[in-house]
Amino acid sequence: MTEAIPTTVTVKGRYQAMVDAGEIEADAAQIAVARHLDDLNAALTEARITTKKSALGWLFGKRKTAVAAPKGLYIWGSVGRGKTMLMDLFYQVATEPKKRRSHFHEFMAETHARVFEARKVLSEKNGKNSDPILPVAEAIAEETRLLCFDEFTVTDIADAMLLGRLFTKLFERGVVVVATSNVDPNDLYKDGLNRNHILPFIELLQQKVDVLKLDSRTDFRLEKLSGTKVYLTPLDDHSEQALTDVWRSLTNNVPPHSETLENLGREIPVNKTCAGVAWFTFDELCRQPLGASDFLRIAQAYHTIILQGVPVLEARRRNEAKRFINLIDALYDNRVKLVVSADAEPNELYDAPTGTEVFEFERTASRLIEMRSEEYLADEAGIEN
Repeated sequence: MTEAIPTTVTVKGRYQAMVDAGEIEADAAQIAVARHLDDLNAALTEARITTKKSALGWLFGKRKTAVAAPKGLYIWGSVGRGKTMLMDLFYQVATEPKKRRSHFHEFMAETHARVFEARKVLSEKNGKNSDPILPVAEAIAEETRLLCFDEFTVTDIADAMLLGRLFTKLFERGVVVVATSNVDPNDLYKDGLNRNHILPFIELLQQKVDVLKLDSRTDFRLEKLSGTKVYLTPLDDHSEQALTDVWRSLTNNVPPHSETLENLGREIPVNKTCAGVAWFTFDELCRQPLGASDFLRIAQAYHTIILQGVPVLEARRRNEAKRFINLIDALYDNRVKLVVSADAEPNELYDAPTGTEVFEFERTASRLIEMRSEEYLADEAGIEN
């Protein structure tokens, strides 16, 4: 089915090129998922070609036939098995022009906002509360035919209430979903409040996607970090090159992309991310008006953070020090892996004689030391990616 698409623009072809270059080891489970992704890409291409032919036939007086959307994919498995890497490759080669990739959390936050606005418009127009889901679903389907979701998980009752009605409409309009998750679809929102509201959606989802468990032999991310120096000091050309080397190893040289995280109505720009890894500079996180909940959102979105250029913080930079403390707390509590370049060892990063941050930073320094240990790097507890 995939022969019509050149090997160089298939997931399996790009995956094999990475194997040949020594960037990754071949894994049978990953190769099997790559084949499924290529089959879906070919099916999307064929459906689009058929739709165009059907439209041309209608122009010349022939009957226009409906083209059924292919089934999407729901890829789940334990952390570090390569789900996000394969999604990166698939999204790069997907021929569907109306494609969108998003963290599921961001997509749902945006959808709730659109539903709120649609409800206001309908109320003003009709003088009554009409169902706002239909115009929102129609707008999404008009914009996007292929929806790719990272971190598909349901933890919020508001999302659970909305999912069934929204995706019923999206699937009716031919939207195809590809998702990665750590959770078997049957366990979505497990033990959640009023879980019965989501059960029809779970049933619908499994009708519209093929469910694949990515059961790779190991956590490749931990293999790559094991034995790697993840706290690099001082700030010089050597540490910056080492940071780049770790990035390339973790992302397998797959080109990065940018994205935006949403949190409580605010946007957090992520300028460089790939394969569940995000690269930030100290200034991007700690010189911006970000709070503890923003750092928690980052910790929930990525399994590894690369943090570039942490300076020695003097008393006059106490606001930046406070943000850095909150950032490390969020990453530590969620067992996120941290690779950092800094101008001094952890115990020497905060240079101030007095203030509450002095005592708080003692905990931060202790955590930074622990976060570079083999025990911490091997700990999967709490990781959601």
